[in-house]
Amino acid sequence: MKKLFNVSILTVVLVIISSVIVSGHSVQASTNPFTDVKETNSHANAIVSLYNEGIITGVTSKTYEPGKSATRGDAALYLANALNLQITTAPNPEFKDVPTTSKYYKAIAALNKAGIVNGYGDEFRPNATLTRSQLAKMLTIGFELQQSTTTKTKFTDVNKLTDTATKKYIQTLVDYEITKGTTATTFSPNMKLTRAQLATFLYNAIQATSDDFIVIGIE
Repeated sequence: MKKLFNVSILTVVLVIISSVIVSGHSVQASTNPFTDVKETNSHANAIVSLYNEGIITGVTSKTYEPGKSATRGDAALYLANALNLQITTAPNPEFKDVPTTSKYYKAIAALNKAGIVNGYGDEFRPNATLTRSQLAKMLTIGFELQQSTTTKTKFTDVNKLTDTATKKYIQTLVDYEITKGTTATTFSPNMKLTRAQLATFLYNAIQATSDDFIVIGIE
């Protein structure tokens, strides 16, 4: 599997874990800056861990807005960070809605160069919302997951889709235990993704593909 984190990052994580054991306090109490991400939030582990790895950022310094819809720009930025892409050397993809001054520009350029994301003609639409099935494609390609060869899934709503590639991307995430679906039998492929869900998908993908990333519990 691909390793995304180096030894220095691992050392930092181990230090954090040690401090939690000694102090008896939760990780959230010492490292979570977001007032709107409580320990009881099912996505808290993912949000806190990825924030401390420098992979995701808040909407402000104190809020993450976990229930807000994730955008294509958010997903591009966080995915590029997770993959540790060389974002300074990618050529300009010439998307008219992603100027070089955009905070998303370097990430989108790097992902586009790597063949992980495409635009809509001469637009990328960074502020457009992202669906669960669209993220499945980005994660499968970005993390170089071994793509499923079957179009039959446990999700009844996915089996109804006409696009076979989308079915395979979603089943790939199931194979890697990156997703369990919105219910035992549904994936909700066209549902808008929240920022909290985006963090959890990325967190699970990193765990599935990296030997060096350690889960930090906050409960």
